[in-house]
Parts: sequence; C-alpha cells; structure tokens
Amino acid sequence: MTDLLDTLPAEQAGLLRQTRPGMELAAGPMLATLTDERDLPGDWIFERKLDGIRVLAVREGKTLTLLSRTGRHLDTTYPEIVDALAAQSSTDFTIDGEVVAFSRGRTDFARLQQRMGLTRRRDIEASGVAVSYYVFDVLRLQGADTRSLPLRTRKSLVRRALAYSAPLRMTPHRNEGGRELLADVCGRGWEGLIAKRADSRYRPGRSQDWLKLKCSLGQELVVGGFTDPAGSRSGFGALLVGYYDGDRLRYAGKVGTGFDHRTLVGLRARLDGLATTESPFADRVREGRPHWVEPALVAQIAFTEWTRDSMLRHPRFLGLRDDKSARDVVRERPSPLTA
Repeated sequence: MTDLLDTLPAEQAGLLRQTRPGMELAAGPMLATLTDERDLPGDWIFERKLDGIRVLAVREGKTLTLLSRTGRHLDTTYPEIVDALAAQSSTDFTIDGEVVAFSRGRTDFARLQQRMGLTRRRDIEASGVAVSYYVFDVLRLQGADTRSLPLRTRKSLVRRALAYSAPLRMTPHRNEGGRELLADVCGRGWEGLIAKRADSRYRPGRSQDWLKLKCSLGQELVVGGFTDPAGSRSGFGALLVGYYDGDRLRYAGKVGTGFDHRTLVGLRARLDGLATTESPFADRVREGRPHWVEPALVAQIAFTEWTRDSMLRHPRFLGLRDDKSARDVVRERPSPLTA
C-alpha cells in the first residue's frame, strides 16, 4: 500500500483487493447511459462531456500501455501521453480518461481524427494536432484494485497520485448540476454533461450510475455502403449507415455532409477495400446504384433527430472511430432513471 491508500478510512481500506496489472480491464471500461432526465435525485457529480476517444492507461514499473475501449494498443499514436505518464513518480496504476484535441477552445473529434492513424513521430509532429489526456478515474493503484471505492474517493486518489501538466489533465467536476448547468454548457457549444453517482463503484459495462446528458443528438453508426459522387465532388457522394438490432443491420439513412476533399479520397480507398456485392442492411435501401461494403467501419455522426421511420434527420459526418466494434453499435435510446 502507498501513503495515499493508508489515508483511507478503515471501512474503505477494507474494500481494497490486490490485483495484477491489467486484470481489472478484462470486462472493459464503465460506460454511461443516455438519458433525458435533467433533475437527478441524490448525490451526483457532473463532468463536461468530452468529444474524444476513451483511453485506459496501465503502468507497471517502466512498462506503460495505452489501450482503447476495445483493447487496441495506442502507445505509438499518442507518444506524448506515454512520455507524460512514464515521467510520473507513481509507477503502478491503471487510470481511465479521454484523449481529445481542441479547436477554438472546444474539443473537436474531426481534428482528433487527424491523429488517429499516425504512429510515426515525424508524421505526428507534422500534423500539428496537439492532444490532451483528461483523466477522470483510477481502477488500480500500487497493486490494489480501487474499483470498489466510492467515486469521490477514487477521484481524490487519482488527483493526488499524478502530477498534472500538459498533455495530462485532471477532469474537473461540479457537485451541483442538472437543468441549469446543462443549459449553460450547451450555450457554450459543449457536447453536454456526464453525471455520475458520487458514491458509485466502478463497474464494467453500461450503467445508470453514469449518465449522458447531451446538448444535441449524435452517435456511432456502421458504414454499409456509399453512393457515387456528383459533379466535381471526389471520392463518393454519401455514406449509407445503420445500427445493429440483434443480428440485423438496420438502415438509418445517408450522410453526405461533413467531409473535406482529403477525407473523401482517403475514405473511398478504404471503402473500395471492403467492397461486397450484397447489401449488409436488413432493410431496403432506396438509392440508385449503391455500392455495398462489409460493415466494418464505424463513423461518428451528428444529427438533429430521428424521424418517425427511424431515419436520421440532417446528419453530418464527424469522423471514423476505431475504438468501437461495428457489432457493438446499436441505436442509443434515452433511458428513464431507476432508483
């Protein structure tokens, strides 16, 4: 145990269990549930919803590994974060957080995407895209599994366990929130809020102890095809996207905005490599001469609402995600809060 863990009250110290590095990641990270609730009963804390990718960091002595939510290694993609964590005096931890890139003071997923496929230092430096790692939780510290501790205690531990300077940041939170705070952050152009029960344990999988309060709609969707470009446009015209309902890929519409020339050309090359002759969608797609692809790519899409026939209204492409499996993409529906 460390001095930090020795400061815990006896009843909390009794919740700690010894664990090997990485063992706590076997079931995956804890995930938030979308909700329309705004007035939350009980003791909650509120964090800014960041528009980035989830990253867990595991350090054991001199070995440090960054992992996506699907377990993919990201060490070479974000070497500045590896360097910052390797320089810490704490040498045994597993932490949870979000990697983001900023544009005009806001987290920008499209800008972050410019870093996602880069692994060589010279390419990373040439991109000009700086990233930050916002840490918000600790799963293990000095050999002890901390997931059974209350959230407020875990936040106190991770705040004191690490030294924070760019690109490493501690995620700030507020002890009061709800309707007025959400209106304020939406007015600032933020994504929304993440509300977390202050006494909750860290449990893998989606939970109502963590809630997403969004300013506008948006979610991951699976790319199942595309249309031809028109006029002077390069690459393709629109992506045909959907979500899984059981084993069926349900069609959700086409996305034709949010692409620059580089994305159109580069994404078309990836789509051609996934070409197939059969539609992956369970529903009929009413597009003339569509091109089908294996449903392997996951795109982040912003939109204004779902129509009555379950189509996207005014969708806009934000970027590709490589931190989520296509088969895990389902339609997000607001969940009523249970006691």
